[in-house]
Amino acid sequence: LLQTGPGGIGVEGKATVEQMQKTGEMIRNVCIGKLKVGEDLVNMLGNKQFPDNKELKCYVNCIFEMMQVVKKGKLNYDAAMKQIDTIMPDELAEPMRVALNACRTASDGIKNNCDASYAIAQCVATNNPKFVFP
Repeated sequence: LLQTGPGGIGVEGKATVEQMQKTGEMIRNVCIGKLKVGEDLVNMLGNKQFPDNKELKCYVNCIFEMMQVVKKGKLNYDAAMKQIDTIMPDELAEPMRVALNACRTASDGIKNNCDASYAIAQCVATNNPKFVFP
């Protein structure tokens, strides 16, 4: 089935890159406002740079929780895979699936939710050549 929307015509259930970016921007703004983290730090994530910063780690956790891919610092692998299939365009989905599979245990043994989410994000960035982060 095809659907029409603000991003144009696409396959139902699959987002365009533009739609994914708009969704990411909305979630990004909520988490930036909630955690008072600087945009300069947040922008580093998209460049696969992960400075040791508490607010930034909690920003990543906020993003993951809003996307429902992490709960209490633990990766919800099945939900994450479903999100990939739903919101990511095909050209980004497959590398993300491969990376997520490699990172299933990245947060094992980490007690702090923010640190755990950050470890997952770092692992995914390392294993995904097409890494994007809101």
